[in-house]
Amino acid sequence: MDSNEPARARDFIRQRIAADLAAGKNDGRVHTRFPPEPNGYLHIGHAKAICLNFGIAQEFGGVCNLRFDDTNPETESEEYVEAIKEDVRWLGFDWGDRLFYASDWFDRLYADAVKLVEKGLAYVDQQTPEQIAATRGTPTEPGTDSPYRDRPIEENLRLLDEMRRGMFEEGACVLRAKIDMKHPNVHMRDPVMYRIKKTAHHRTGTKWCIYPMYDWAHGQNDSYEGITHSLCTLEFEVHRPLYDWFLDQLGIHHPQQIEFARLEVATLLTSKRKLKELVDRGIVTGWDDPRMPTLRGLRRRGYSPAALRAFCEAVGVAKFNARHEMQLLEHCLREDLNKTSLRALAVLDPLAVVIENWPEGQVEWLDAANNPEDPGAGTRKVPFSGRLWIERDDFLEDAPKKFYRLSPGREVRLRFAYFLKCESVVKDAQGRVVELRCTYDPASKGMSPPPERGIKATIHWVSAAHAIDAEVRLYDRLFTVDDPGSEEDWLAKINPDSLKVVRAKVEPSLADAPPGARYQFERIGYFCVDTVDSKPGAPVFNRTVGLRDEWAKVKKSG
Repeated sequence: MDSNEPARARDFIRQRIAADLAAGKNDGRVHTRFPPEPNGYLHIGHAKAICLNFGIAQEFGGVCNLRFDDTNPETESEEYVEAIKEDVRWLGFDWGDRLFYASDWFDRLYADAVKLVEKGLAYVDQQTPEQIAATRGTPTEPGTDSPYRDRPIEENLRLLDEMRRGMFEEGACVLRAKIDMKHPNVHMRDPVMYRIKKTAHHRTGTKWCIYPMYDWAHGQNDSYEGITHSLCTLEFEVHRPLYDWFLDQLGIHHPQQIEFARLEVATLLTSKRKLKELVDRGIVTGWDDPRMPTLRGLRRRGYSPAALRAFCEAVGVAKFNARHEMQLLEHCLREDLNKTSLRALAVLDPLAVVIENWPEGQVEWLDAANNPEDPGAGTRKVPFSGRLWIERDDFLEDAPKKFYRLSPGREVRLRFAYFLKCESVVKDAQGRVVELRCTYDPASKGMSPPPERGIKATIHWVSAAHAIDAEVRLYDRLFTVDDPGSEEDWLAKINPDSLKVVRAKVEPSLADAPPGARYQFERIGYFCVDTVDSKPGAPVFNRTVGLRDEWAKVKKSG
């Protein structure tokens, strides 16, 4: 890592790692891991953990493992394993040959459990789960010793072996560490190490009917893999004494657990259980619904890996939990999409325009920049004719003084094209404007309006004869409150307007736009070709984010 890097970039985790390296710890190694449980799809909160663990390894010339915490066979599957691999790669990281599973270590974990029993530091408890919970105590009241706590070592070894061989029913007994039932940290009060689950495992099948608890597997897995710095979210801070105790009693390699604040974003829900309920109830179309905060949902909506990485860097690494503004996430997204998205013309609420002085049947192909931010993106040809579509809200019949777009007798500039003047309007039987009769200035092609013309607005358009019909899905926030997860009746906070579907007119170059391609619809926002429903000739676009950047305004005013 560059020692000249600004101090603001050296958060407390990086400072700790730099200090360890300077002190010669771990033989100068930096080895991290990302340890997801394969019981669901990754969400935006996981993005921070991925970026932090893989990013720190890269910065310090180290390595990072991908390790699946597959210790609960009832909720885990290969479907989630493969999805997590795909999401990590999509975000821009790779674990090389360092793919591990907690189940890789089941034999060694069991052998280490036997060692603790032999040392008199673990015992088989035959109390019911309810009895164990009742005798655990509270943060202010000590727990009560189990009546089985002092049974002989030989008996514990026999019972543990019988547990392993399936001779007990689920819930009949557990293996507990023997620490201190009066410890001020509740997690140190003889925690459960193994429980019985007669469920086939997605990797080990029916070999095991006892499975390790996370607190038992976590530290040992880190140790077995040679991890040097075990980065966890803040809720694991109170578990760190237990992490340390297990490693110290076993006398094996001892990584350093360091906790950081998890990523929370206003209006986004990151509870796996509640996200699953959204899917199960049909409130969203699936885990990849573009309104979901899952990485699959964000990807389908049009978020880029670079934008998510920039957001994780912007929020930084802190020791206190905080909820970050959605506007900051969208600012990072716009910053990336503005540089990388191709431009296109699209009209979401079409209003017909007839140019009365345009030569009948003439079509002119105009040059349009694909991305003004990237000269290398080149140009494309856009057809212009005497019949156009414009946005309905770019016209007002009775326009106020500060409305600078189209109205009777007023001129505007058409993007890439000519000056256009509204001469009259055509209405239907209900009095609704259905067509504008206009004239154009043939000498104004590509011109900037001179001050004396009084033209103060440029609007977009699509040639009616060449327009492609497209479905456009206008996504908005899924919830109406900043912290939906904290609401008792959180389902009542669903935004009824989180999705609006419109039939749009788009320029012909978008007819066969490839799935996943990102575009800026000029003057409207950023859109992505849907990866599920879009078909050649019948494109479907998802709105990723609008053009307006509230965060940039906040920064400027601050």
